[in-house]
Amino acid sequence: MASGGGGVRLKAGTRPPWVGLAAAVWVQMAAGNAYTFPLYSPAIKAALGYTQQQLAVLGVAKDVGENFGIVAGVLCNSFPPWVVLLVGAAFCFVGYGALWLAVSGAVVAMPYWLLWIVLAMATNSNAWFLTAVLVTNMRNFPLRRGVVAGLLKGYIGVSAALFTQVFSGVLHRSPTSLLLLLATGLPTICLATMYFVRPCTPATLDAATTDADTEEDGHFAFTQAVSVVLAVYLVTTTVLGNAIKLSDATSYTLFIVTVLLLLAPLAIPVKMTLFRSSPRRRSTETTEEPLLIPPHVVVDGGGDGDEEESDKVDLLLAEGKGAVVRTMKRRRPRRGEDFELSEALVKADFWLLFVGYFIGVGTGVTVLNNLAQISVAASIGDTTVLLSLFALGNFFGRLGGGAISEKFVRSTLLVPRPIWMALTQTVLVVAYLCLAYTLGPAIAYACTAAVGLCYGVQFSVMIPTTSELFGLKNFGLFYNLMSLANPLGAALFSGELAGRLYDEEATRQQHSGGACLGPGCFRAAFVVLAGACSVGTAVSLVLAARIRPVYRALYSGGSFRLPNASQQH
Repeated sequence: MASGGGGVRLKAGTRPPWVGLAAAVWVQMAAGNAYTFPLYSPAIKAALGYTQQQLAVLGVAKDVGENFGIVAGVLCNSFPPWVVLLVGAAFCFVGYGALWLAVSGAVVAMPYWLLWIVLAMATNSNAWFLTAVLVTNMRNFPLRRGVVAGLLKGYIGVSAALFTQVFSGVLHRSPTSLLLLLATGLPTICLATMYFVRPCTPATLDAATTDADTEEDGHFAFTQAVSVVLAVYLVTTTVLGNAIKLSDATSYTLFIVTVLLLLAPLAIPVKMTLFRSSPRRRSTETTEEPLLIPPHVVVDGGGDGDEEESDKVDLLLAEGKGAVVRTMKRRRPRRGEDFELSEALVKADFWLLFVGYFIGVGTGVTVLNNLAQISVAASIGDTTVLLSLFALGNFFGRLGGGAISEKFVRSTLLVPRPIWMALTQTVLVVAYLCLAYTLGPAIAYACTAAVGLCYGVQFSVMIPTTSELFGLKNFGLFYNLMSLANPLGAALFSGELAGRLYDEEATRQQHSGGACLGPGCFRAAFVVLAGACSVGTAVSLVLAARIRPVYRALYSGGSFRLPNASQQH
């Protein structure tokens, strides 16, 4: 940033952001590697002789690693995204490499505490991957926060189905081969894409044209459509592979189609390069003035038309980033402005959002971590179908939650985003009660998909809500603080509750191999999860009622607006 004229003129890069978004798709698929835990966890249990509770505590290590991104959130403001990605690639290589050594028998009798640490390190790569691409793309598309959050988190959700396809078809259901792929293949992907994930000129703001918004909406619609096709394709091929025996040639062909679908978002920058449009400039008669001119942004008087146009772009950049400078007299920030950590931690909104999110993702991840055991209890022979259904629901929840909340928050109704957290947690209450009392194959399939859907919505709603309440300046830090709800929920609901109760019921049934059959295995746990989600629904409704004035200030008229200087807390 350069200063002059008593203010600061914001400058951005000149590189369009669509290449970075296409590269982020691949990073996000790599960042979903924590979803592979149900695929190799039975091998860990068998190879090392662990109980279900010990395995559940390892699941907590997976969740702690996956969601402990505070360091990454702090560093993303000081280092370029490629540095953050490089750290994640190193953690992925070391962590999954050590797991491969333990499961393959290359290292004999690895201590339980060491296995816990290396599993946490392996999945901690996800936090670095996700922070790098999410923070960068939220800033590159500041006026499409909900859509970007839903799209990128959606690709992580569907990555479980991708890994399942690779595990079942390409790797012939070999846990050791899967761990070796995670240790070597994922770091390679990040090294290949990290050059393209970088700060760029926001797409809507790089030209003042009447067609910019329409073109951007079309690009996002195309990317969303491709992601939906990918998700349906992955789940369909997984179910097909489970129903009939596929040849190696067929499995490899299906995987090649998957790769082509992952490359599809590159069509946007290719099209923009080959078919450059000459959009119409907005006329001065129809151009709307910003709601509030940030006092630190210089708008020069006089000069030629190009400089005036540049000033308008600078102003819009400041608006899109929520850049509102406080008055000379120090005051606490208002919702929508940039908060510091100490300022956010004393706000009731922060803790209401955290608690609601904690319950939604904590109960959902309990189902995910115990899918292998739920499959056995429901007399389902193959975990991969349940995992694929959870992944498909998770994907649609993330993608749909971001897009739908964006549509309704910009509508005349100005529906606060936490409303969708409340609605989906109500659905979770019903799903958990069904699993508690009527567990069977059909119920397990339907409820697993429903839980995945509601679980995904929690992510796509929390992310833009955090940025809207506390600004984009420290978004990486606040997002990763919120993400701590996931491992905390896993420790409480999965490790201490579900794992312990499962072992007690398995001991009572006295089946060979420590297996537990029937709805009684998880009945008490699911009843508790249903009660917790009832509380989560109430918390999310309270938050929605409190912050409705924020959305009225930010989105009145259907477009993003800066907070009014007179807005009260």
